[in-house]
Amino acid sequence: MTKNCINVGLIGCGVVGTGVANNLVNGTAQKRHLPCELKLKRIADLYPYKERAYKLPLDLFTTNADDILNDPEIDIVVELIGGCGIARQVITKALENKKNVVTANKALLAEYGPKLAALAKENGVDLYYEAAVCGGIPVIKAVREGLAADTIKSVRGIVNGTCNYILTRMGKDQMAFDDAVKAAQQNGYAEADPTFDLIGKDSLHKIVLLCANCFGSWVKPENISTEGIMGLDQIDIRCAYELGYAIKLLAWAKEKDGKLECMVAPTLIDKSSMLAKVSDAYNAVEINGSPIGRTVYYGEGAGMDATSSAVTADIIDIARNIYSGSVGRLPVFALDKEIEVVPAPDMEMRYYLRWKTDDKPGVIAALSNVLTERNIGISSVILHEFAKAQPYSIVTFMTRETKEAKIKDAISELDKLGCIQSKTVMLRVESGF
Repeated sequence: MTKNCINVGLIGCGVVGTGVANNLVNGTAQKRHLPCELKLKRIADLYPYKERAYKLPLDLFTTNADDILNDPEIDIVVELIGGCGIARQVITKALENKKNVVTANKALLAEYGPKLAALAKENGVDLYYEAAVCGGIPVIKAVREGLAADTIKSVRGIVNGTCNYILTRMGKDQMAFDDAVKAAQQNGYAEADPTFDLIGKDSLHKIVLLCANCFGSWVKPENISTEGIMGLDQIDIRCAYELGYAIKLLAWAKEKDGKLECMVAPTLIDKSSMLAKVSDAYNAVEINGSPIGRTVYYGEGAGMDATSSAVTADIIDIARNIYSGSVGRLPVFALDKEIEVVPAPDMEMRYYLRWKTDDKPGVIAALSNVLTERNIGISSVILHEFAKAQPYSIVTFMTRETKEAKIKDAISELDKLGCIQSKTVMLRVESGF
């Protein structure tokens, strides 16, 4: 039985919530896509009178989320609170009350996705979350619908705009790391405390959701090796560029020999590639599938406009399902197989190693010997010219593919050498995509 009016309740009216509310109140986009009315019936927020980017009708507001969760006329609940505490309670109660849910909460889904998906299935409702991965880039829909006929071999992406902005400033403007972080904060691309982004946690949550959709398997966050860009030295940006690479915080996963390799880490990628050219706060995801080959999805990954666009699109999709009577018929995640995740020490890849060393003969030989003794191949050795006027040398090695456990063992020995003035810097180099 079709409905002529589908009611929406919004819980959390911050920056993104304000954008979503404005989209629904104006109603311009959904009129093109829906044969029925879509109505924002209620907004729950603790601060109804605060100043917002758009003026919203005050009679829509309540400070009690239960006014939405217990309203039998509300069909779709939009959760935009964030975090894993109250937000989890809100979504759980909404699903138990047989209400469809839209959320942008990547942290909650990464930790509790399968449980919430099972609850949605049990109650015959939809749980959509396009905005949880890369804001306005419709990558989840692309995988679920556009690439439905393809077997995904690998997925990799620049999925955190804060870190990408910082790395862009370090590269283009030769800023030091701390100065680039301050610039990101001043321009609204980083929080007052950006730690969550800088340590790679935000990217981790997104790659968990991409894995679930691309490979049909749930990967626990704790099984994914995660490193952020905290303290990355501007010297490495310059050295990488000389070697033909850009450094990006890359979240990636690929199937190899029936197992899944997955990681979040600052990575050297060929500076002629599309991903290397993604600058400032933009995101991009590259998916390699069969038979389609490589596809790339690019756009704004955060902010009111991009994220509210994705949330509103999910609301419209669910409204279509309600109108056509097909709600709850598609799985939230296609978790149809178990897959073994390869531990980071067992992964094979290439590595960039960099040292600040004494400026004297024999240093490169000493460094090389440690790697040679462990049968680690070296593809290039560079003594960087920009350090010539200093009382030290900057030396980089690029290795051939080897296991990470071997590299870590070598580094423990390299750091004992008396000729190096700082500990070994190790970064991964893209390979096998």
